Amino acid sequence: MEVKTIAVIGAGTMGRGIAYVAALGGYKTVLGDVSGAVLSKAMEWIHETFEEGVKHGKIAAAVREGSLGLLRTSPVVEEAIRDAELIIEAVPEEREMKLKLFGFFDETAKPDAIFASNTSSLSISGFTQGLTGRDRCIGMHFFNPVPKMRLVEIIRTKHTSEETVAACCAVARRMHKETVIENEAPGFITSRINALIGNEAFAILEAGVASPGDIDKAVKLGLNHPMGPFEMVDLVGLDVRLKILEYLHGVLGEQYRPNTLLKKYVEEGRLGRKVGRGVYEYEKT
Repeated sequence: MEVKTIAVIGAGTMGRGIAYVAALGGYKTVLGDVSGAVLSKAMEWIHETFEEGVKHGKIAAAVREGSLGLLRTSPVVEEAIRDAELIIEAVPEEREMKLKLFGFFDETAKPDAIFASNTSSLSISGFTQGLTGRDRCIGMHFFNPVPKMRLVEIIRTKHTSEETVAACCAVARRMHKETVIENEAPGFITSRINALIGNEAFAILEAGVASPGDIDKAVKLGLNHPMGPFEMVDLVGLDVRLKILEYLHGVLGEQYRPNTLLKKYVEEGRLGRKVGRGVYEYEKT
């Protein structure tokens, strides 16, 4: 199938980023969310991101205008997905929400539409198993911030067709992304490795071995990581990381048991950049 129109459902941090790269890649793009306020905030961010690209000479003004012309929003999911050959789900990491949403896609989308999930850890089969179009279900795991991060993990279930894999890889390339193709497994590649690194960083901090800044500095300079584990978790969200660890702990065992300090921070509302305080404190915008 040739993908011409992409619907992104969920206009939060990940959804708005995916919509941005989809439009930049030349796709007609619909960003859907039941919250009009969230859609407005997402479009404001998308406009600002295009402006920054033009300002720094990374995007031509004509490309910005052309991309924005391809992008629209909708607060009605059924309307948002109506014409899409590819639907990318970017809602919170809650299995029941995804199960309900994918069932709705299966009932109302175009007959051959591909259903992709941006889940970072959940079993795709767990919320697509009962669908008639499960051969068209796949994972497309983007990374935050989407415009800057080059990787998309392509995750196939045992039912995913090769045509679906090929179509999603082609879409990612037009979005200027690199891909890795994986067979479905809990946490895929990156979430499993990153969860362990981040959890161990909290254990080191809890034990009083070093400050958050020095732990981040050691990982960046000593291991050549572009971000330290605490910088990363503050960007991703401590609540998101905790949910991933809880899921992986349940399916993979003790090595993924969430650190008590991470759980304490989440209970205190220290969720990261999005609220102005995580491991570090930030100015609220």
